[in-house]
Amino acid sequence: VFDAYWWKDQNDSSTIHHFLTTCRDGPVHMWDMANGHLKCTYRPYNHLDEIATAHSLALSLDGGKLYTGFNRMIRVFDVSRPGRHCIQRPTFVKHQGQPGIISCIAASPQGGGSYARAIALYHEPEGNMVCMFQGQQGGVTHIAFSPDGTKLYSGGRKDPEILCWDLRKPGQILFVALRLCETNQRLYFDQDAYSRCVVLADICFSGCHDGTVCVWDTTQSPVKVLDESDPLLKPIIKYKAHGDCVNGVSLNPCENVLATCSGQRHYPDLGDSDDSDYESIESDVIDNSVKLWKFKS
Repeated sequence: VFDAYWWKDQNDSSTIHHFLTTCRDGPVHMWDMANGHLKCTYRPYNHLDEIATAHSLALSLDGGKLYTGFNRMIRVFDVSRPGRHCIQRPTFVKHQGQPGIISCIAASPQGGGSYARAIALYHEPEGNMVCMFQGQQGGVTHIAFSPDGTKLYSGGRKDPEILCWDLRKPGQILFVALRLCETNQRLYFDQDAYSRCVVLADICFSGCHDGTVCVWDTTQSPVKVLDESDPLLKPIIKYKAHGDCVNGVSLNPCENVLATCSGQRHYPDLGDSDDSDYESIESDVIDNSVKLWKFKS
């Protein structure tokens, strides 16, 4: 699975009924949460008329548009019209624009990050690029807008920094939040994008490579460590959540519940052919699990 996205019906905002997934060598699927059945499919095609795999997914704020990220391309589907019809928006034309695979997308109005370490903002409804900036040490794997729309958070692969950008001055970093990230896979972070809970509205969560979860209060003032460095926001809580890399964190938009998941690839010692050693690694280190954490109001 390259990416997944919860789909919230605007006519019934109290409940999430579906979710979207994109997988290797396959189209984008929408699934029914009630029974796990396939609801519909969105099929992007490349120039060879073969199904292309989307690397990232996002829905518009009104739920009417589905944004899908590809190499130097964003394809936009009408959610109400499953199938192959879509609008193609090249992001890099004649050596200008946002290069690389569009690895993550966020709507508000619309932003995209790429493995070429570039973050760009696009203006709807035409999708024209407004600005582009760089600063992530690794390829960008996740971006998210703050609830008030004035800040953008970004994280990268094998990059310990979550950067907070000031969208009133695009390209300016307000602060850096540090986490342990020693893997190429996505390490997601999350916050209450709907500001529905006072307890969690200004709290940001992120998984770490050592099995911990870091929690930051974004209303606190960052500290200046060195004159030439960006201000650092220190975590208010850091707790052990799993026995392996915590690659996913997600706040339930309807309840005060945080979901975390763990897992990564482990390789046995190539110089040792004894299977018992690999079994011990698997039992002691590997943790492929999902946990739910309840927060008190």
